[in-house]
Amino acid sequence: MQEAIREALKAKELMEIPIGAVIVKDNKVIGRGFNTKETQKDATLHAEIIAIKEACTTLGGWRLPGCTMYVTLEPCPMCAGALVNARVGRLVIGTRDEKTGSCGTVMNITNNKSLNHQIEVDIGVCGEECKSMLKTFFKELRILKIK
Repeated sequence: MQEAIREALKAKELMEIPIGAVIVKDNKVIGRGFNTKETQKDATLHAEIIAIKEACTTLGGWRLPGCTMYVTLEPCPMCAGALVNARVGRLVIGTRDEKTGSCGTVMNITNNKSLNHQIEVDIGVCGEECKSMLKTFFKELRILKIK
């Protein structure tokens, strides 16, 4: 999770929402990403999507069985769907997303029995650190907008 947090800090440096993700297979990072949707003006450039693309390139295919994604914030519906589609085996989440979390909080795409794949999900790894990073970012952003 510390690698995902480092990715999130890269997003923060760009004034992006600090969300980071890494994908690991056989104890090796094969994909990493951080939010760039604001700077790149692309709604799909979430940390998870970027990490999935890099992992697919690394492995030479679109399926990611036996892989674990570590992400600082619970994935949204788009990202949760991409994880299911990519057949990721395990998902480790820092903190829940009370507004759009799609791995058990608002909805549960990652363990929907109607879909062709379910993902083992662990929530709360480095949870306070991830939650604090997001809260601090939004507090600082509000202060900047007031000035």
